[in-house]
Amino acid sequence: MANQMLIRIDRDVKDKFERIARNEGKNMTQKIRELIEDYVNDNDISSYVDELWDRIGKKLDRKKVTPGDINRAIRKARSSR
Repeated sequence: MANQMLIRIDRDVKDKFERIARNEGKNMTQKIRELIEDYVNDNDISSYVDELWDRIGKKLDRKKVTPGDINRAIRKARSSR
C-alpha cells in the first residue's frame, strides 16, 4: 500500500520542478517517486552488506570452514587481547 508524504517547498522551486518534470514527460509525483527511489538505492547499504555476507559465506564454504572453526577463531582472537 502506498503512503503519502507532505512536503513544503518554495513556490518558485515547485513551479520550476513541475516544468522540468513535464519536459521529461512525467508529472511531479512520478518524478519525486523516481528521485526518492534513486536516492534510497544509492544510499541504502543493506543490500551491499547482504551481498558481502553472501560472498564471505561462499568463500568459507569453498574452504570447508565450519561454524566450529569460526567460533574457535573468535575465542582465540578474544583471548589474545
